[in-house]
Amino acid sequence: MKFLSVAALLVMPVVSTTLSVQAQTRATGKPVKLITLDPGHFHAALVQKSMYPDVDPVVHVYAPAGPDLQLHLDRLQTYNGRRESPTTWQAKVYTGKDFMEKMLAAKAGNVVVMAGNNRLKTDYIHKAVSAGFNVLADKPMVINAGNFDKLKDAFAVAARNKVMLYDIMTERFEISTMLQREFSMLPDVFGTLEKGTPDNPAVTKESVHHFYKYVSGSVLTRPAWFMDVTQQGEGIVDVTTHLVDLIQWECFPDQIIDYKKDIKLTDARRWTTDMTRSQFNAITKLNGFPDYLKKDVVKDSVLKVYSNGEINYQVRGVNAKVSVVWAYQAPEGAGDTHYSIMRGTKANLIIRQGAEQQYKPTLYVEPIAGGAAFESRLMASLKTVQQKFPGVDLKKLDKGWEVIIPDSYKEGHEAHFARVMENFLSYLKAGKLPEWEVPNMIAKYYTTTRALELAKQNQPTASGK
Repeated sequence: MKFLSVAALLVMPVVSTTLSVQAQTRATGKPVKLITLDPGHFHAALVQKSMYPDVDPVVHVYAPAGPDLQLHLDRLQTYNGRRESPTTWQAKVYTGKDFMEKMLAAKAGNVVVMAGNNRLKTDYIHKAVSAGFNVLADKPMVINAGNFDKLKDAFAVAARNKVMLYDIMTERFEISTMLQREFSMLPDVFGTLEKGTPDNPAVTKESVHHFYKYVSGSVLTRPAWFMDVTQQGEGIVDVTTHLVDLIQWECFPDQIIDYKKDIKLTDARRWTTDMTRSQFNAITKLNGFPDYLKKDVVKDSVLKVYSNGEINYQVRGVNAKVSVVWAYQAPEGAGDTHYSIMRGTKANLIIRQGAEQQYKPTLYVEPIAGGAAFESRLMASLKTVQQKFPGVDLKKLDKGWEVIIPDSYKEGHEAHFARVMENFLSYLKAGKLPEWEVPNMIAKYYTTTRALELAKQNQPTASGK
Protein backbone atom coordinates (compact mmCIF):
# COMPACT_ATOMS: atom_id res chain seq x y z
CA MET A 1 0.00 0.00 0.00
CA LYS A 2 1.17 3.53 -0.71
CA PHE A 3 1.65 5.51 2.49
CA LEU A 4 -0.05 8.86 2.34
CA SER A 5 1.14 12.19 3.69
CA VAL A 6 -0.96 13.84 6.38
CA ALA A 7 -2.35 16.24 3.80
CA ALA A 8 -3.39 13.39 1.57
CA LEU A 9 -4.70 11.00 4.19
CA LEU A 10 -8.09 9.74 3.15
CA VAL A 11 -10.96 9.67 5.56
CA MET A 12 -11.69 6.15 4.48
CA PRO A 13 -15.22 4.79 4.97
CA VAL A 14 -15.27 1.83 7.31
CA VAL A 15 -18.02 -0.66 6.59
CA SER A 16 -19.56 -2.21 9.66
CA THR A 17 -19.30 -5.98 9.73
CA THR A 18 -20.61 -8.71 11.93
CA LEU A 19 -18.13 -11.31 10.76
CA SER A 20 -16.94 -13.46 13.65
CA VAL A 21 -13.25 -14.04 14.27
CA GLN A 22 -13.77 -17.58 12.95
CA ALA A 23 -15.30 -16.21 9.74
CA GLN A 24 -12.46 -13.75 9.33
CA THR A 25 -9.99 -16.58 9.78
CA ARG A 26 -11.70 -18.64 7.08
CA ALA A 27 -11.56 -15.65 4.72
CA THR A 28 -7.87 -14.84 5.21
CA GLY A 29 -6.26 -17.80 6.90
CA LYS A 30 -4.97 -15.44 9.61
CA PRO A 31 -6.69 -15.66 13.00
CA VAL A 32 -5.39 -12.32 14.29
CA LYS A 33 -6.31 -8.98 12.75
CA LEU A 34 -4.68 -5.92 14.27
CA ILE A 35 -6.20 -2.52 14.84
CA THR A 36 -3.98 0.38 15.86
CA LEU A 37 -5.78 3.05 17.85
CA ASP A 38 -4.50 6.64 17.96
CA PRO A 39 -0.76 5.82 17.72
CA GLY A 40 1.18 8.66 19.32
CA HIS A 41 4.14 6.72 20.71
CA PHE A 42 6.80 4.95 18.68
CA HIS A 43 6.06 1.72 20.56
CA ALA A 44 2.94 1.34 18.40
CA ALA A 45 5.16 0.93 15.36
CA LEU A 46 7.72 -1.28 17.10
CA VAL A 47 5.03 -3.93 17.61
CA GLN A 48 4.99 -4.12 13.80
CA LYS A 49 8.74 -4.13 13.23
CA SER A 50 8.37 -7.87 12.60
CA MET A 51 5.80 -10.02 10.83
CA TYR A 52 3.94 -12.86 12.58
CA PRO A 53 2.58 -16.03 10.96
CA ASP A 54 -0.86 -15.73 12.58
CA VAL A 55 -1.33 -11.99 12.02
CA ASP A 56 -3.00 -10.55 8.91
CA PRO A 57 -0.74 -8.02 7.12
CA VAL A 58 -3.67 -5.61 6.74
CA VAL A 59 -3.87 -3.37 9.80
CA HIS A 60 -6.69 -0.88 10.34
CA VAL A 61 -5.57 2.40 11.90
CA TYR A 62 -8.05 4.73 13.59
CA ALA A 63 -6.64 8.08 14.62
CA PRO A 64 -6.96 11.82 14.16
CA ALA A 65 -4.95 13.19 11.24
CA GLY A 66 -1.77 14.92 12.34
CA PRO A 67 1.94 14.51 12.96
CA ASP A 68 1.57 11.63 15.45
CA LEU A 69 -0.21 9.52 12.86
CA GLN A 70 2.18 10.51 10.09
CA LEU A 71 5.22 9.53 12.16
CA HIS A 72 3.62 6.15 12.82
CA LEU A 73 2.96 5.55 9.12
CA ASP A 74 6.46 6.70 8.21
CA ARG A 75 7.95 4.14 10.59
CA LEU A 76 5.86 1.36 9.04
CA GLN A 77 6.99 2.48 5.62
CA THR A 78 10.60 2.27 6.80
CA TYR A 79 10.08 -1.31 7.99
CA ASN A 80 8.39 -2.25 4.71
CA GLY A 81 11.20 -0.68 2.67
CA ARG A 82 14.24 -1.94 4.53
CA ARG A 83 16.63 -4.23 2.68
CA GLU A 84 16.92 -6.94 5.33
CA SER A 85 13.74 -8.83 6.28
CA PRO A 86 11.29 -6.18 5.03
CA THR A 87 7.80 -6.26 6.46
CA THR A 88 4.65 -6.27 4.32
CA TRP A 89 2.17 -4.33 6.42
CA GLN A 90 -0.76 -2.64 4.70
CA ALA A 91 -2.31 0.21 6.68
CA LYS A 92 -5.96 1.11 6.12
CA VAL A 93 -6.45 4.47 7.78
CA TYR A 94 -9.54 6.24 9.08
CA THR A 95 -9.04 9.81 10.33
CA GLY A 96 -12.53 11.10 11.00
CA LYS A 97 -13.23 12.85 14.28
CA ASP A 98 -15.39 9.88 15.22
CA PHE A 99 -12.45 7.47 14.83
CA MET A 100 -13.11 5.76 18.17
CA GLU A 101 -16.79 5.20 17.42
CA LYS A 102 -15.93 3.93 13.93
CA MET A 103 -13.44 1.46 15.34
CA LEU A 104 -15.96 0.09 17.83
CA ALA A 105 -18.69 -0.22 15.20
CA ALA A 106 -16.66 -1.58 12.28
CA LYS A 107 -14.97 -4.43 14.16
CA ALA A 108 -12.32 -4.62 11.45
CA GLY A 109 -10.04 -6.68 13.67
CA ASN A 110 -9.91 -8.56 16.95
CA VAL A 111 -6.79 -7.13 18.66
CA VAL A 112 -6.44 -3.41 19.40
CA VAL A 113 -2.91 -2.09 19.91
CA MET A 114 -2.69 1.09 21.98
CA ALA A 115 0.48 3.14 22.38
CA GLY A 116 0.10 6.87 22.52
CA ASN A 117 -1.25 9.75 24.58
CA ASN A 118 -2.13 8.27 27.96
CA ARG A 119 -4.76 10.84 29.02
CA LEU A 120 -7.61 8.81 27.51
CA LYS A 121 -5.97 5.39 27.42
CA THR A 122 -7.91 3.95 30.36
CA ASP A 123 -11.16 5.07 28.71
CA TYR A 124 -10.06 3.59 25.39
CA ILE A 125 -9.21 0.29 27.08
CA HIS A 126 -12.56 0.08 28.86
CA LYS A 127 -14.53 0.85 25.69
CA ALA A 128 -12.54 -1.64 23.61
CA VAL A 129 -12.91 -4.63 25.95
CA SER A 130 -16.59 -3.72 26.51
CA ALA A 131 -17.07 -4.00 22.72
CA GLY A 132 -15.42 -7.43 22.65
CA PHE A 133 -11.90 -6.54 21.47
CA ASN A 134 -8.69 -8.02 22.82
CA VAL A 135 -6.32 -5.22 23.85
CA LEU A 136 -2.53 -5.09 23.82
CA ALA A 137 -1.65 -1.78 25.48
CA ASP A 138 1.64 -0.02 25.98
CA LYS A 139 2.42 0.99 29.53
CA PRO A 140 1.07 2.73 31.45
CA MET A 141 -2.55 1.60 31.28
CA VAL A 142 -3.49 4.22 33.86
CA ILE A 143 -1.70 7.39 35.01
CA ASN A 144 -3.67 8.46 38.07
CA ALA A 145 -5.45 6.97 41.05
CA GLY A 146 -8.76 8.42 39.87
CA ASN A 147 -8.88 5.96 36.96
CA PHE A 148 -7.54 2.94 38.83
CA ASP A 149 -11.02 1.55 39.55
CA LYS A 150 -11.96 1.97 35.88
CA LEU A 151 -8.94 -0.12 34.89
CA LYS A 152 -9.85 -2.74 37.47
CA ASP A 153 -13.35 -2.88 36.02
CA ALA A 154 -11.90 -3.19 32.50
CA PHE A 155 -10.20 -6.42 33.55
CA ALA A 156 -13.50 -7.71 34.93
CA VAL A 157 -15.33 -6.75 31.73
CA ALA A 158 -12.64 -8.44 29.62
CA ALA A 159 -13.10 -11.64 31.61
CA ARG A 160 -16.88 -11.55 31.14
CA ASN A 161 -16.48 -10.93 27.40
CA LYS A 162 -13.81 -13.64 27.11
CA VAL A 163 -11.21 -11.28 25.68
CA MET A 164 -7.69 -10.48 26.85
CA LEU A 165 -6.30 -7.25 28.24
CA TYR A 166 -2.51 -7.24 28.43
CA ASP A 167 0.27 -4.69 28.69
CA ILE A 168 3.60 -4.56 26.85
CA MET A 169 6.27 -5.55 29.36
CA THR A 170 9.37 -5.64 27.18
CA GLU A 171 11.85 -5.68 30.06
CA ARG A 172 10.95 -9.27 30.92
CA PHE A 173 12.80 -10.19 27.71
CA GLU A 174 16.07 -8.40 28.54
CA ILE A 175 18.52 -11.27 28.89
CA SER A 176 20.39 -9.96 31.96
CA THR A 177 17.05 -9.59 33.77
CA MET A 178 15.92 -13.05 32.66
CA LEU A 179 19.13 -14.51 34.04
CA GLN A 180 18.89 -12.52 37.27
CA ARG A 181 15.49 -14.16 37.78
CA GLU A 182 16.89 -17.56 36.85
CA PHE A 183 19.81 -17.37 39.31
CA SER A 184 17.47 -16.13 42.07
CA MET A 185 15.57 -19.44 41.79
CA LEU A 186 18.72 -21.44 42.62
CA PRO A 187 18.64 -21.93 46.42
CA ASP A 188 22.19 -23.28 46.55
CA VAL A 189 23.45 -20.03 45.00
CA PHE A 190 21.02 -17.28 45.98
CA GLY A 191 19.57 -18.72 49.15
CA THR A 192 16.30 -16.96 49.87
CA LEU A 193 15.31 -13.36 49.25
CA GLU A 194 16.11 -11.05 52.14
CA LYS A 195 13.35 -8.93 53.65
CA GLY A 196 15.51 -5.79 53.82
CA THR A 197 14.52 -2.48 55.38
CA PRO A 198 13.25 0.82 53.94
CA ASP A 199 16.81 2.16 54.22
CA ASN A 200 18.40 -0.97 52.79
CA PRO A 201 15.83 -2.63 50.51
CA ALA A 202 16.11 -6.27 49.50
CA VAL A 203 15.39 -5.30 45.90
CA THR A 204 16.33 -2.07 44.13
CA LYS A 205 15.74 -1.18 40.50
CA GLU A 206 16.88 2.12 39.04
CA SER A 207 16.35 3.29 35.48
CA VAL A 208 17.83 6.27 33.64
CA HIS A 209 16.23 7.43 30.38
CA HIS A 210 16.79 10.26 27.91
CA PHE A 211 14.48 12.56 26.00
CA TYR A 212 16.94 12.84 23.10
CA LYS A 213 17.55 9.36 21.71
CA TYR A 214 17.83 7.28 18.56
CA VAL A 215 15.13 4.80 17.52
CA SER A 216 15.43 2.59 14.42
CA GLY A 217 18.58 4.52 13.48
CA SER A 218 17.11 8.04 13.57
CA VAL A 219 16.77 10.75 16.21
CA LEU A 220 13.38 10.23 17.80
CA THR A 221 10.85 13.00 17.25
CA ARG A 222 8.75 13.22 20.38
CA PRO A 223 5.27 14.72 20.40
CA ALA A 224 5.03 17.87 22.51
CA TRP A 225 2.43 16.22 24.74
CA PHE A 226 5.06 13.67 25.83
CA MET A 227 6.41 16.41 28.11
CA ASP A 228 2.95 17.15 29.56
CA VAL A 229 2.41 14.91 32.57
CA THR A 230 -1.37 15.33 32.34
CA GLN A 231 -1.17 13.50 29.00
CA GLN A 232 1.88 11.25 29.26
CA GLY A 233 1.81 10.73 33.01
CA GLU A 234 4.50 11.54 35.52
CA GLY A 235 7.65 9.47 35.56
CA ILE A 236 6.54 7.77 38.76
CA VAL A 237 3.58 6.15 36.93
CA ASP A 238 5.29 5.67 33.56
CA VAL A 239 8.66 3.90 33.37
CA THR A 240 8.32 2.67 36.96
CA THR A 241 5.60 0.39 35.59
CA HIS A 242 8.38 -1.78 34.15
CA LEU A 243 10.37 -1.76 37.38
CA VAL A 244 7.43 -2.66 39.62
CA ASP A 245 6.50 -5.39 37.16
CA LEU A 246 10.01 -6.86 37.27
CA ILE A 247 10.05 -6.93 41.06
CA GLN A 248 6.83 -8.94 41.11
CA TRP A 249 7.96 -11.16 38.21
CA GLU A 250 11.43 -11.90 39.61
CA CYS A 251 10.79 -12.06 43.34
CA PHE A 252 7.50 -13.97 43.19
CA PRO A 253 7.64 -15.93 39.92
CA ASP A 254 4.27 -17.24 38.72
CA GLN A 255 2.61 -16.19 42.00
CA ILE A 256 -0.50 -14.07 42.46
CA ILE A 257 0.01 -10.69 44.14
CA ASP A 258 -3.09 -9.36 45.91
CA TYR A 259 -2.69 -5.59 46.05
CA LYS A 260 -5.03 -5.27 49.07
CA LYS A 261 -3.02 -7.68 51.20
CA ASP A 262 0.46 -7.79 49.70
CA ILE A 263 1.35 -4.18 48.78
CA LYS A 264 2.27 -1.54 51.38
CA LEU A 265 3.53 1.89 50.34
CA THR A 266 6.27 3.30 52.57
CA ASP A 267 7.31 6.53 50.87
CA ALA A 268 7.42 8.17 47.45
CA ARG A 269 8.83 11.32 45.93
CA ARG A 270 8.90 13.13 42.59
CA TRP A 271 11.02 15.84 41.01
CA THR A 272 11.41 17.65 37.73
CA THR A 273 13.79 17.61 34.78
CA ASP A 274 14.55 21.05 33.31
CA MET A 275 14.42 21.46 29.55
CA THR A 276 15.35 24.63 27.68
CA ARG A 277 13.32 25.94 24.79
CA SER A 278 16.05 24.99 22.30
CA GLN A 279 16.24 21.45 23.70
CA PHE A 280 12.47 21.13 23.45
CA ASN A 281 12.52 22.37 19.87
CA ALA A 282 15.24 19.85 18.94
CA ILE A 283 13.21 16.79 19.97
CA THR A 284 9.75 18.00 18.89
CA LYS A 285 10.68 19.90 15.70
CA LEU A 286 8.49 22.74 17.00
CA ASN A 287 9.30 26.38 17.61
CA GLY A 288 8.43 27.06 21.24
CA PHE A 289 6.12 25.58 23.85
CA PRO A 290 2.45 24.96 23.09
CA ASP A 291 -0.10 26.64 25.35
CA TYR A 292 -0.88 23.51 27.37
CA LEU A 293 2.76 23.33 28.53
CA LYS A 294 3.06 26.95 29.63
CA LYS A 295 1.76 26.01 33.07
CA ASP A 296 5.06 24.17 33.55
CA VAL A 297 7.37 26.85 32.08
CA VAL A 298 9.37 29.20 34.30
CA LYS A 299 11.08 32.42 33.22
CA ASP A 300 9.50 31.93 29.77
CA SER A 301 12.25 29.57 28.69
CA VAL A 302 12.64 26.52 30.97
CA LEU A 303 10.15 23.67 30.96
CA LYS A 304 9.93 21.66 34.18
CA VAL A 305 8.74 18.10 33.61
CA TYR A 306 7.82 15.80 36.50
CA SER A 307 9.54 12.90 34.81
CA ASN A 308 11.46 11.60 37.84
CA GLY A 309 10.18 9.54 40.74
CA GLU A 310 11.04 7.07 43.47
CA ILE A 311 8.84 4.53 45.25
CA ASN A 312 9.71 2.75 48.50
CA TYR A 313 7.29 -0.03 49.31
CA GLN A 314 6.80 -3.60 50.51
CA VAL A 315 5.61 -6.65 48.61
CA ARG A 316 4.67 -9.48 50.98
CA GLY A 317 6.94 -7.93 53.58
CA VAL A 318 9.92 -7.61 51.21
CA ASN A 319 11.23 -4.04 51.11
CA ALA A 320 11.72 -2.75 47.58
CA LYS A 321 12.69 0.50 45.89
CA VAL A 322 12.25 1.64 42.30
CA SER A 323 13.35 4.93 40.81
CA VAL A 324 13.32 6.52 37.37
CA VAL A 325 15.36 9.49 36.18
CA TRP A 326 15.00 11.29 32.87
CA ALA A 327 17.99 13.29 31.62
CA TYR A 328 17.88 15.24 28.40
CA GLN A 329 20.66 13.42 26.53
CA ALA A 330 23.02 10.56 27.33
CA PRO A 331 26.80 10.95 27.41
CA GLU A 332 28.63 10.02 24.22
CA GLY A 333 28.48 6.27 23.69
CA ALA A 334 25.84 5.75 26.38
CA GLY A 335 22.10 5.26 26.33
CA ASP A 336 19.31 4.38 28.69
CA THR A 337 20.70 2.48 31.68
CA HIS A 338 19.44 0.07 34.29
CA TYR A 339 20.71 -0.90 37.76
CA SER A 340 19.21 -3.75 39.73
CA ILE A 341 20.10 -5.68 42.86
CA MET A 342 18.40 -8.68 44.46
CA ARG A 343 19.84 -9.46 47.88
CA GLY A 344 19.79 -13.11 48.87
CA THR A 345 20.90 -14.89 52.03
CA LYS A 346 23.81 -16.50 50.14
CA ALA A 347 24.55 -14.06 47.29
CA ASN A 348 23.55 -10.78 45.70
CA LEU A 349 22.55 -10.66 42.03
CA ILE A 350 23.45 -7.28 40.55
CA ILE A 351 22.92 -5.78 37.10
CA ARG A 352 25.20 -2.85 36.33
CA GLN A 353 25.24 -0.80 33.14
CA GLY A 354 27.78 1.98 33.62
CA ALA A 355 30.97 3.06 31.90
CA GLU A 356 32.85 0.06 33.29
CA GLN A 357 30.35 -2.19 31.49
CA GLN A 358 30.54 -0.03 28.33
CA TYR A 359 26.90 0.84 29.05
CA LYS A 360 25.83 -2.75 28.38
CA PRO A 361 23.72 -4.47 31.07
CA THR A 362 25.95 -6.95 32.88
CA LEU A 363 24.93 -9.42 35.57
CA TYR A 364 27.14 -10.28 38.54
CA VAL A 365 26.89 -12.95 41.23
CA GLU A 366 28.50 -11.67 44.44
CA PRO A 367 28.49 -14.15 47.35
CA ILE A 368 27.86 -13.09 50.94
CA ALA A 369 30.50 -15.56 52.07
CA GLY A 370 32.76 -16.94 49.35
CA GLY A 371 35.10 -19.86 49.41
CA ALA A 372 35.41 -23.21 47.72
CA ALA A 373 32.08 -24.51 48.97
CA PHE A 374 30.12 -21.65 47.40
CA GLU A 375 32.07 -21.91 44.14
CA SER A 376 31.35 -25.63 43.95
CA ARG A 377 27.61 -25.04 44.47
CA LEU A 378 27.63 -22.22 41.91
CA MET A 379 29.30 -24.31 39.23
CA ALA A 380 26.94 -27.20 39.83
CA SER A 381 23.91 -24.89 39.65
CA LEU A 382 25.23 -23.26 36.48
CA LYS A 383 24.42 -26.50 34.64
CA THR A 384 20.73 -25.94 35.44
CA VAL A 385 20.90 -22.46 33.93
CA GLN A 386 22.71 -23.75 30.85
CA GLN A 387 19.94 -26.27 30.16
CA LYS A 388 17.59 -23.32 29.59
CA PHE A 389 20.18 -20.84 28.28
CA PRO A 390 22.91 -22.78 26.44
CA GLY A 391 26.23 -20.98 26.22
CA VAL A 392 25.84 -18.89 29.38
CA ASP A 393 28.99 -19.08 31.50
CA LEU A 394 30.74 -17.48 34.47
CA LYS A 395 33.95 -15.45 34.74
CA LYS A 396 35.59 -15.20 38.15
CA LEU A 397 36.33 -11.71 39.50
CA ASP A 398 37.72 -10.37 42.77
CA LYS A 399 34.28 -9.94 44.35
CA GLY A 400 32.42 -12.75 42.67
CA TRP A 401 31.51 -13.77 39.12
CA GLU A 402 30.40 -12.02 35.98
CA VAL A 403 27.74 -13.88 34.03
CA ILE A 404 28.98 -14.24 30.46
CA ILE A 405 26.11 -13.98 28.01
CA PRO A 406 26.52 -14.95 24.35
CA ASP A 407 25.78 -12.16 21.89
CA SER A 408 23.00 -14.23 20.35
CA TYR A 409 20.85 -13.46 23.41
CA LYS A 410 21.45 -9.70 23.26
CA GLU A 411 18.63 -8.58 21.00
CA GLY A 412 18.16 -4.99 22.10
CA HIS A 413 15.08 -3.14 23.31
CA GLU A 414 13.35 -2.81 19.93
CA ALA A 415 13.43 -6.56 19.32
CA HIS A 416 11.69 -7.17 22.64
CA PHE A 417 8.42 -5.85 21.23
CA ALA A 418 8.28 -8.84 18.90
CA ARG A 419 8.85 -11.13 21.89
CA VAL A 420 5.95 -9.54 23.75
CA MET A 421 3.72 -9.90 20.69
CA GLU A 422 4.72 -13.54 20.23
CA ASN A 423 3.95 -14.19 23.89
CA PHE A 424 0.58 -12.46 23.59
CA LEU A 425 -0.27 -14.44 20.45
CA SER A 426 0.48 -17.67 22.28
CA TYR A 427 -1.97 -16.64 25.01
CA LEU A 428 -4.61 -15.83 22.39
CA LYS A 429 -4.11 -19.25 20.84
CA ALA A 430 -4.39 -20.93 24.22
CA GLY A 431 -7.47 -18.86 25.04
CA LYS A 432 -6.24 -17.64 28.42
CA LEU A 433 -3.56 -15.74 30.30
CA PRO A 434 -1.57 -17.29 33.14
CA GLU A 435 -3.73 -16.99 36.27
CA TRP A 436 -1.30 -14.61 37.95
CA GLU A 437 -1.05 -12.06 35.12
CA VAL A 438 -4.29 -10.11 35.68
CA PRO A 439 -4.08 -9.76 39.49
CA ASN A 440 -0.43 -8.81 39.15
CA MET A 441 -1.19 -6.13 36.55
CA ILE A 442 -3.78 -4.72 38.93
CA ALA A 443 -1.26 -4.82 41.80
CA LYS A 444 1.34 -3.09 39.64
CA TYR A 445 -0.92 -0.19 38.69
CA TYR A 446 -2.17 0.15 42.25
CA THR A 447 1.44 0.55 43.33
CA THR A 448 2.32 3.23 40.77
CA THR A 449 -0.87 5.30 41.01
CA ARG A 450 -0.98 5.19 44.80
CA ALA A 451 2.70 6.17 44.89
CA LEU A 452 1.93 9.24 42.79
CA GLU A 453 -0.72 10.31 45.31
CA LEU A 454 1.75 9.81 48.15
CA ALA A 455 4.49 11.73 46.35
CA LYS A 456 2.14 14.65 45.72
CA GLN A 457 1.28 14.73 49.40
CA ASN A 458 4.99 14.89 50.21
CA GLN A 459 5.70 17.59 47.60
CA PRO A 460 2.50 19.33 46.47
CA THR A 461 4.09 22.18 44.53
CA ALA A 462 6.38 22.16 41.47
CA SER A 463 10.08 22.77 42.11
CA GLY A 464 11.36 26.09 40.84
CA LYS A 465 7.99 27.82 41.03
